[in-house]
Amino acid sequence: MKISVVTAVYNRADTLRAAIDSVHAQTYSNIEHVIQDGGSTDGTLDVAREAATTSTVIVSERDHGIYDAINRGISNASGDVIGLMHSDDFFADPEVIQKVAAALSDPAIDGIYGDLQYVAADDPTKVVRHWKSGEYSAQKLRQGWMPPHPTVYLRREVFDRLGLYDTGLQIAADYDAMLRYLAKGGVKLAYIPEVLVKMRVGGESNRSLERIVQKSREDLTAIRRNGVGGVGVLIQKNLRKVGQFFVKDTSGR
Repeated sequence: MKISVVTAVYNRADTLRAAIDSVHAQTYSNIEHVIQDGGSTDGTLDVAREAATTSTVIVSERDHGIYDAINRGISNASGDVIGLMHSDDFFADPEVIQKVAAALSDPAIDGIYGDLQYVAADDPTKVVRHWKSGEYSAQKLRQGWMPPHPTVYLRREVFDRLGLYDTGLQIAADYDAMLRYLAKGGVKLAYIPEVLVKMRVGGESNRSLERIVQKSREDLTAIRRNGVGGVGVLIQKNLRKVGQFFVKDTSGR
């Protein structure tokens, strides 16, 4: 099983190497790393090229935002299974992709997800927030639940059948896609109850009040268009985040 890890990046020379190194450190042998660059000017491409191996695919071209870049990266990937590694993120341990492959050895499973940790941007060993996903059920979607997007790995057939990310949404296209895959597409996910990915805090969607309001509007659009409810679901989705600041990681990582 070939697994493609897609990294959409623009001007992240300071963090990209850590993301690349965490992919290279994986013990699973059949990994392709697609680095989809948006025309960086800060040395990002130099970092990517310096760290590249024979399993690295580097594409640099102008795009129309993060979700367009992700779509391009997925289109350039050749794996049987595809997941994302954002340029500020890194795998929790070297066995992550091995665990992904093991779970997807079951042909009845369309994809997997796990737990996520947010870490301090200046100290990746400091955990700021722990997102324990829990087992998926259709009812949970109506309670604001979603899997942590950076931990999701899907078979290529899911994208072929249900489409990529809606570039009309600037912030919440990942949430929209997850609802489309799960609520409308009937995608079957397996849960790996471990931290799979660590993400540095300081995401694009929370950088200002204006962006937070825009994200809430886009979340509500995603909720309604995918038939999982309305404002009540949005409220529950946001309330779910509160507990993530108090849940302790018991995995030993």
